[in-house]
Amino acid sequence: MNVNFVLILDIIVILNTALAFVTVFREKRDIAATWAWMLVLVLLPVVGFIAYAFIGRKLPKNRMFRLQRQVAVQLNERLDQQREQLGTEIMPADKISHSVINMVNMFMETDQAFLARKNRVRIFTNGHDLFHTMMEDIEGAKSSIHIEFYTFYNDQIGNDILDLLVKKAAEGVEVRVIYDPWGSMGTWKRFFKPLMDVGGHVEPFLGVRSAVIDFRLNFRDHRKIVTVDGKVGYVGGFNIGDQYLGRKKKFGNWRDTHLRIVGSAVFSLQARFMLDWNATDRDHPFVDDRIDSRYFPITKVKGTTSLQIVSSGPDSDLQQIKMGYMRLIQTAEKSLWIQTPYLIPDDSVLDSLRIAAMAGIDVRIMIPDKPDHAFVYRATQYYARQLADDGVKIYYYHDGFIHAKTMVIDGKISSVGSANMDYRSFKLNFEINAFIYDEQIAQQLTAIYETDIRNSELITPEMFDQQSAYLKFKQTASRLLSPIL
Repeated sequence: MNVNFVLILDIIVILNTALAFVTVFREKRDIAATWAWMLVLVLLPVVGFIAYAFIGRKLPKNRMFRLQRQVAVQLNERLDQQREQLGTEIMPADKISHSVINMVNMFMETDQAFLARKNRVRIFTNGHDLFHTMMEDIEGAKSSIHIEFYTFYNDQIGNDILDLLVKKAAEGVEVRVIYDPWGSMGTWKRFFKPLMDVGGHVEPFLGVRSAVIDFRLNFRDHRKIVTVDGKVGYVGGFNIGDQYLGRKKKFGNWRDTHLRIVGSAVFSLQARFMLDWNATDRDHPFVDDRIDSRYFPITKVKGTTSLQIVSSGPDSDLQQIKMGYMRLIQTAEKSLWIQTPYLIPDDSVLDSLRIAAMAGIDVRIMIPDKPDHAFVYRATQYYARQLADDGVKIYYYHDGFIHAKTMVIDGKISSVGSANMDYRSFKLNFEINAFIYDEQIAQQLTAIYETDIRNSELITPEMFDQQSAYLKFKQTASRLLSPIL
């Protein structure tokens, strides 16, 4: 009997291992993720395959290609017209600082992200101020309101914004909303029925109606985009939900960073929304003859900010935002200040950070002092400990939860957006960031960072060494899964 049991167990192990090899190696992925999945599938029979069904499968190629097609050609033609009509508002790359010419050219080449100049940019770090201003802009909309968020919760602020959208749609304004069903867990499409009843259009990203029937945890729409009349745009880290206003006891004060943009950079936000919409909704797409000045109006703005709107996602292997982060790190001469809720860099980014710190650059990384995802937070702590050993200053933010995704280089160049400093944002999620070439904006972000330091604690290598053996074990174990977190 015992011999039979051992034989059956051996057969199960062999079959499980063989199936794990077939499952993992049949799809192209980087070697770190490949072996991380092998570890999960081999050591956790059955359970590992259930986990793979949720977070391991790749995005179907036909869906990926659909993100590239639709009205992309027409949008590019339209944006070319904007460049010509705006003249000096859209300047060639050789007119900006030499230190960032290569990065500007890189984004132009990899993401067709033109350099938008003379924008007005306002920074928000408080949800109450952000949503008040955003709702004022929505209230004043005359033509179109386009909204795309990872999270759109059915709570107080979610209902407040929905009621306003219903009002504007009833007035004849075009209202379109994209939300991610996983990020908006608990918000069903019937929540948006009042908006759809008055002519608004609402779709879950890529047309998946519910998180319950969408088994993929990966390939989420993590972007946060709002455009109003094609003239005003928003991008950053905030989502729509009460927790982003500090109303959830678990997180307390919510510290995030978001931008309000007026100027030609809004064209890129509008174009990104339109591409995402057409990849999501086949019934009410943007079509060639409707891509007109109504969506891309010419606006003369007396702003001072030059920036590029850059998007990335699993529909491309280029990892444009990660490339931008690495270029910023390599550009730094004196200081490199980062805020991110999740610090799970791949080897290339990790090495870039280490090189910067060892070269004497003031590298600072601010992360939360509390988890919102257990494994992710322990992996974040692991990498924070490693970087602290290499001379990076690690700050734990104590005044609530810091969710900002910012980078400031030498007090001159900066990035604000939706992308975290982790594998998921680099490879698995659809993200969008603003890369900003304006010393005034960089100085504002620097001042904000310095204020946040007063609410933070510098965690030294010695303090990491004093952590319990059990905590270090959890961090190391979580790190093994970092390529798939």
